[in-house]
Amino acid sequence: MSATQTAPTGGSPILKTYRYLRLAMVHLVLLLFVAVGVEWWHTGRSCFQDSLSAYYFTPVQAVFVGALTAIGICMVVLKGNTEWEDILLNLGGMLLPVVAFVPVPQEGSCRSVPVLLRDTPADVANNVTALLVTGAVGLAVVVGVLLRSSAGPRASRAHVIGTSVAAATLLAGAAWFVVGRDSFVEGAHYVAAVGVFACIVGVVVLNARALRSARASPGRRTFVNRYAVIAVLMVGSAVGMGLVALVVDWQHWLLWVESTLITLFAVFWLSQTQELWNEGLRGR
Repeated sequence: MSATQTAPTGGSPILKTYRYLRLAMVHLVLLLFVAVGVEWWHTGRSCFQDSLSAYYFTPVQAVFVGALTAIGICMVVLKGNTEWEDILLNLGGMLLPVVAFVPVPQEGSCRSVPVLLRDTPADVANNVTALLVTGAVGLAVVVGVLLRSSAGPRASRAHVIGTSVAAATLLAGAAWFVVGRDSFVEGAHYVAAVGVFACIVGVVVLNARALRSARASPGRRTFVNRYAVIAVLMVGSAVGMGLVALVVDWQHWLLWVESTLITLFAVFWLSQTQELWNEGLRGR
């Protein structure tokens, strides 16, 4: 899926590509928030959709779908610092278009213009079919490359596991889409979103461990592990807000959970861009 790791130097095109891919994801998050902010301005300061995903049913729709899809592509294209990080980025990138293409069931009631009457199942059928077909083609290319390189160095265990998990995810999604279309339309957004969140947290945790190992040396001053802080905030905010929502009537809890997680996602990429500005990949 991602290119073989190399050692970028100076202002090489490879180094610039790493920088631009990471910063592109930050910019796409900003694009989404600005679009939501413009919609909020037009609906009144006390009017919010129940979730960030529900802004799909507002004029934000094109930006919502485009931004999430583009972020997913960036995650797949960007090479992780380790094979396991690369696998998580690829899986998260695979799932993000599902979050974009399959809307939440609830349209919400806060929008600046009347919701357009569309056939959501038909939209999902078209978009997800295209996604599954292109996903299968991409996976076939990866498998083909692995088979063609069988005469050379043997594929790593992590690479084989990652490809197998990607194939299983694609097959499971296709089976659900074909056999249980109604439940897919109702629930695929949430399943994919949870999967993306898990992959992103995993990526942040791997970076926290790597940074701790790199900076742990006798006599070295104690430092704050930026990635550990981000990981704790991600999990803590999601769990904390979810628990509060169980106790009190908090209509917009999911909106704040999603907004917080996406903000921390952008903070993570900003932090990694700063850390690896002159390296591209850690330790390369």
